Formats: sequence, structure tokens, C-alpha cells
Amino acid sequence: MFISVVIPTYNRRSILEKCLQALEHQDPSGEIETYEVVVVDDGSSDGTPDWLRQNAARFPHVQLVEQQHGGPAEGRNRGVDHAKGDVIVFIDSDLVVTSSFLASHARALSRRWNQQGNRLCFTYGAVINTANFDQPTAERHKLRDLSWAYFATGNVAIDREVLERSGLFDLGFRLYGWEDLELGERLRQMGVELVKCPEAVGYHWHPAFRLEQIPDLIRVERERARMGLVFYRKHPSRRVRFIIQFTLLHRLLWSLLTIGGLLNEHSLRPLMSWLIQRGQPSLALELLRLPLNRIGVEALYREARQAGLN
Repeated sequence: MFISVVIPTYNRRSILEKCLQALEHQDPSGEIETYEVVVVDDGSSDGTPDWLRQNAARFPHVQLVEQQHGGPAEGRNRGVDHAKGDVIVFIDSDLVVTSSFLASHARALSRRWNQQGNRLCFTYGAVINTANFDQPTAERHKLRDLSWAYFATGNVAIDREVLERSGLFDLGFRLYGWEDLELGERLRQMGVELVKCPEAVGYHWHPAFRLEQIPDLIRVERERARMGLVFYRKHPSRRVRFIIQFTLLHRLLWSLLTIGGLLNEHSLRPLMSWLIQRGQPSLALELLRLPLNRIGVEALYREARQAGLN
């Protein structure tokens, strides 16, 4: 098995270094002949490409690919184009993996291939969220780390031929969100099976929540709403409506939980500030998710009305 790890990145040089260091120290595996790491820089302005070229000796498995800023869907497709492996692993550039990461994916894939007599499956590893930059792998698994997504590219491995048969990522997803789940919907329709692989652990680093991040988080929700509509237009099903929260149930739920919008990013600010000051930024962020979900759902319905889809 020749594994190609495809990583799109954009202005994440500091955590990318930890990501690549972890991938250079992988345990040997009987299933893996060799592996490579294809880093696709998406037009970073933080010097990522120059830094990678200057440090090429530290990362012998890394192949650098550059593109103008086009988003993660284009970056992942370009990475697959340059990859030489017969198995593709997708991770994000802010994921720090354990030493058994690739071996775990390889064992789980090989086992399922042998069981079912074909390669119509992909493995989905565990992702643990952390704000600990110095020691990301020290974070414990939490209930909120659980994911019900069918195909999320933070930690998956799939046969290259199966992936290419699906048509790869849709470049219509230029903004944030849904490009991986939309590909997952096509894989599901092909009969490709999800195989849980909790032994393949990655630690997803993100900076601790600060109030200054709120405008950007709101922008992301509005982008997700626009891309959610792209997803639904391609797959106009009840399943997809539920995934993107394009239902009256979701609209009612978030309206009730925010008391019709009275609990919003402004009214919750003093409480969130208090939580952050007491060392609970994660709890403050979870609180903010109430109005963020309402903003996202209302933006989605607004976009749908304008497109005549509501």
C-alpha cells in the first residue's frame, strides 16, 4: 500500500510545522510500503511555501504544491492530481496525529477490503479538538469531539480509484463548508461504506476562543449557509435538508433556544467574557453556538428565498 496524505493549507505555518513533524514520525506497518505527504498551499501570505522549501531536509516525505487562493476543494483535488499513492488520506493542516495514525488507517482498510472482497469503503479516524498549542496530543477525548458526519476530510482514508470514480470535490464550493459532506453524499450513493477507525487519532488545534473572533465566526456561518444551498441544489433530498439544517424544525429549535433572538452575540457577551476570564473559553464558545446556529439557519432561509427555493 502506497499512502498519499493530502493536506490543503492556508496561512497556518506554525501549526503546519507540528502537523508535518508528526507525519514524519510514523510507526512502520506491514500494510504500508511507503507514504508521501502532499501539501497544497492555497496562496498563503504567511511565507508557508518559502518556509517549506527552506526546511525540505526536515520533511523528506513532503511534496509541496502551490496554487492561487481557490479554497480547500480545489486544493484537495490538486493534491490528488499530484499524489502517487493508491490510497489517499485527507487531513487538515491544523491536525497533529499520533505515531500509529497511518498504520491504523492501513490495517482497518486492509481488513475491510479482505472481508467484503472489494474496496468500496473508507476509514474515518477520531478527531480530538484542542487549544493546547504546545502539547496538542495531551488533550483528552470529550463528548463534543464526537462526529456524526458521513465523510469529513479532517481524518479519512480511501482507495484512490474509488475516490476518482466519485468525481472528487465539486469546485462550486468556493466558500466555507459542505464540500466534503457533498462528496460523501456521492460516495454513499455509490455504496461506499464508512468504517470507523478510532485508533487513527488526530488532534485538531484551534486557538482558544476570544470575543474578537465573533465577527469572523458569524461570517463563516453565512458562508456555510450559501454553500449549504449549493449542496441542496445538487442533492435536493430530505436527508440533505436535515444535514444543512434547512428544515422548519431547525428554524423553530434555534428560535426557541435563543428566545426568538434575545440571546444573541451582543446579549451574551458579558457572560462569555466572564467565562473566558475564568479559564472557560470552550464553554463560552458552546454558548455562542446557540445564536450562531440561528444566524446560519436564518441566512440559509434568506438565501433560499432569493433563489426561489423556499
